[in-house]
Amino acid sequence: MIDGALPYLRCPNCGQPLHRREQALRCPRGHSFDLAKQGYADLSAGRLPHTGDTAEMVADRETFLAAGHYDFIADALAAEVPSGFLIDAGVGTGFYLSRALGETSSGVGLDVSKPALRRAARVHPRAAAVLTDLWRPLPIVDGAASAVLNVFAPRNGAEFRRVLRPDGVLLVVTPTAEHLRELITSYGMIGVDPDKDQRVRDSLGDYFRLKDAITLEKQMNLSAAETRTLIGMTPSAHHGAAAPDGDVTVTAAVQISTYRRKSD
Repeated sequence: MIDGALPYLRCPNCGQPLHRREQALRCPRGHSFDLAKQGYADLSAGRLPHTGDTAEMVADRETFLAAGHYDFIADALAAEVPSGFLIDAGVGTGFYLSRALGETSSGVGLDVSKPALRRAARVHPRAAAVLTDLWRPLPIVDGAASAVLNVFAPRNGAEFRRVLRPDGVLLVVTPTAEHLRELITSYGMIGVDPDKDQRVRDSLGDYFRLKDAITLEKQMNLSAAETRTLIGMTPSAHHGAAAPDGDVTVTAAVQISTYRRKSD
């Protein structure tokens, strides 16, 4: 719920604290931001350059994740998350954030997709959802979070460092070159950049140091319907990727990298 996250949110226009007044969040300087009826707060502070995942992509993602195919990623990520206030940058449906909250933590999910945030806003009673562009200054107070989660999403190293506590961790999940290779080879899905791991580290290098990284791999036995759903939840859905007519075995392979803030 948005009320639990209010102490950690700030006005995207002036940086002042926010308080709730009916269906809006307001700051002392009079800036006002709507609360959608689905429960997420719009702190985008102006026109967004893109709208993120479509309703169809989000629906496919929710269906695929609910079937448990990526539980192994969620479980491994949750095991690395310290308790406290969590930020999921690129929250999607809220699947990973809800699994990471454990017994006591609270958190907020940030995303540019309204269809995704409609789901993320109700995924967990201790999770809030906020509409914002990850490439802009985040509407979060300095040093708020014990952890920032970043799962298959853009990475804003400067802002991630700012919103983390000095002892906080950044947990980044990225696909390896083996991820969905059977679908990439046979059905025209977009492939993983072979230099992705190094590019991610380079993009964060000014702000973070890599503490450790683990690679996870799982063979998924998917029906034709499940495979169509998997393709539909990815950017390949926009590129006319085909789908098999029968069952297929697909490799899911990701890396979870743990980063610590660099000293001032």
